[in-house]
Amino acid sequence: MPNYRRARINDEFLRVVSDAIRTVKDPRVASEFITVTQCEVTGDLKYAKIYFSVLGADTEKIKDILRGLKSASGVIRHEVAVNLNLRITPELQFIYDNAMERGAAIFELLKKTHTESSPEPDGGKDDE
Repeated sequence: MPNYRRARINDEFLRVVSDAIRTVKDPRVASEFITVTQCEVTGDLKYAKIYFSVLGADTEKIKDILRGLKSASGVIRHEVAVNLNLRITPELQFIYDNAMERGAAIFELLKKTHTESSPEPDGGKDDE
């Protein structure tokens, strides 16, 4: 399958899955603000990896959300089948993406080193 077609399928998949997650009634999923960050559909369209993130959730809460998404995967897959005209509807696999937390941690470290290594202001005086 050409790469541009797979990229278009991935983008549409991301849009449809993120809309479908908002309609899930499972309290483990409905009570959280889940962001779908990326979708990767295999070339044969049999499997799809869906990467998601949740801000401010601890590991126990993330495991609970994963269980809720896994139990709701049939409903989400049905929404994908209805909205995307694909011959095969991929089997869904949900993966937690902690890139947002890693990015925030790196930003804080960079900010901390920048403030520690910045020179003292000299009040705008020149030595000349």
